[in-house]
Amino acid sequence: MSKLKDIARAIRGSERILICGHIMPDGDCLGSMLALGLTLKQLGKRVTMAGPDPVPEIYKFLPGLQSFWVGEPPEDKYDMLIVLDCPVMERLGDGYSDLPGRDLAVINIDHHNGSNSFGTFRYTDPRAAAVGEIIFDLMNLMDLEISLDAAICLYTAIATDTGSFQYNSTTPDTHRRVARLLEIGVPISWVNVQLYEEKTRAAQLLLGVALKTLSFSACGKVAWMTVTRDMLREVGAEDEHTEGIVNYARSIKGIEVGLLFHELSAGRYKISFRSKENVDVNRLAALFGGGGHSRAAGCEVRGKMGIIEKKVVMAAVSATGGEYHERNYQCAETSGDDLSRRC
Repeated sequence: MSKLKDIARAIRGSERILICGHIMPDGDCLGSMLALGLTLKQLGKRVTMAGPDPVPEIYKFLPGLQSFWVGEPPEDKYDMLIVLDCPVMERLGDGYSDLPGRDLAVINIDHHNGSNSFGTFRYTDPRAAAVGEIIFDLMNLMDLEISLDAAICLYTAIATDTGSFQYNSTTPDTHRRVARLLEIGVPISWVNVQLYEEKTRAAQLLLGVALKTLSFSACGKVAWMTVTRDMLREVGAEDEHTEGIVNYARSIKGIEVGLLFHELSAGRYKISFRSKENVDVNRLAALFGGGGHSRAAGCEVRGKMGIIEKKVVMAAVSATGGEYHERNYQCAETSGDDLSRRC
């Protein structure tokens, strides 16, 4: 693995930089990309920040988004690709996953356990609560001034990936970094309103129909919900509006693992895993080709919903130490199709 100082040296020697992250970008991915991109532009670098998927409405307040490119990567003679918050190349998405194979330096910065990092320079720190923390350290190492706009992006990256500083990945150093961002002038109340108190009507309606699917394991330690394409159409919601719904399952008293089964397309599902104290959902998600963090993880699978749900719930119950009772599980589809896996 490369050292952060080697990455800093490589960035200083570059001129035309493309910065990207994973598909369906979240707060850490976007905040880290924008903070780094805005700061490198101040150094006189020619920087493009891009991704294949639209930016979720919840993050539209972030500074620098006006120059964020959505779609196929714009053509340019880049000499460096910086990939943030992306543990595997495939999650770069269409048009981006083949970029690391081109003739340019590739920097890969991540913080996921079990990250299959790639690139010319690879830096992974699972102890970091967010990639935003690593970018903060990189900027300090390069002796770069963090502007207010960049500070807002870094705060968003760290706050969202720590569950508003509730996950056990939050450390004293996390708060020290955030304290510095607040000293720069981050309007913490305003940012938190944008993130947590400005939900769209469609998002709230989707939560209402999702809660109607709330189910519990017989042992009382696992709860799960489902969001289908029909439910999204019914309330006029988009995929991005599923963000945060899984936390309602986890928040129930006595529940250790909360799950959300989100139908992306016919036979294709995203599963979100959340836990409170005792279950490492990174390991749980890994059973189905995914991963993440000990208290928040996910995967993408293909198959029939009934079979997928049954297998995942069985694994979650087993992870809690509870006993799975076949007779207490209602499964609409019981055919023998195999569950295919894809991260």
